Amino acid sequence: MCDTCGCHSPSSTTIEINQSLLAANNQAAHANQHRIEAMGAVALNLISSPGSGKTTLLEKTIEALGDKLRIGVIEGDIETERDAERIRAKGVPVVQLTTGGACHLDAPLVARGLDAIERELKGEKLDLLVIENVGNLVCPATFALGEHQRVVLVSVPEGPDKPAKYPSAFHSSKLFVITKIDLLPYFDFPVNEATADALALNPDLRVMALSSVSGQGMEEWFDFLLEFTG
Repeated sequence: MCDTCGCHSPSSTTIEINQSLLAANNQAAHANQHRIEAMGAVALNLISSPGSGKTTLLEKTIEALGDKLRIGVIEGDIETERDAERIRAKGVPVVQLTTGGACHLDAPLVARGLDAIERELKGEKLDLLVIENVGNLVCPATFALGEHQRVVLVSVPEGPDKPAKYPSAFHSSKLFVITKIDLLPYFDFPVNEATADALALNPDLRVMALSSVSGQGMEEWFDFLLEFTG
């Protein structure tokens, strides 16, 4: 059971507690967004199941756009600094937030991450702050962090049924990214079906498919980021 988001059978007490928690979280998220904007940046919240390729996508993004955009990253995981170490090796400001068991980041925790990012920046500005959420398609969809847009990712090995199974993640996102399309020859993943299910939930959802390994579709992702930060 997730104590914060109440992933168990509902009751009147649970609903009241959840509403109070979400109200406090939303207030903190609003404050976070103002702080991010004061850095000169806009923020993306990346949500997905574990292993969808979020960190690899960020590595390739920094390599491709590092001379065009000043990028900062907040990494969310239950334990370890491993993802932050990978991003730090690319030479950008990064902070690792470990939840110690919670299945998502929340706005107060991200506020602590912003404290660390600001210390690392030493008054310099950012163009883009990327928040890589804990690998989970359920709880992260509920908690605003201060992002300007939310991106949901699904990798080809996971199968095409994720929009139908986890609708909240797609309702609350602006962009749906299908990753690891270099593996399409080896998995049963009808891209059209996954896209249709996602658009049935959210007709305004932008959809793109890419591979960080082969580079296919990456230019569309880079163009999106340049447009988003412009």
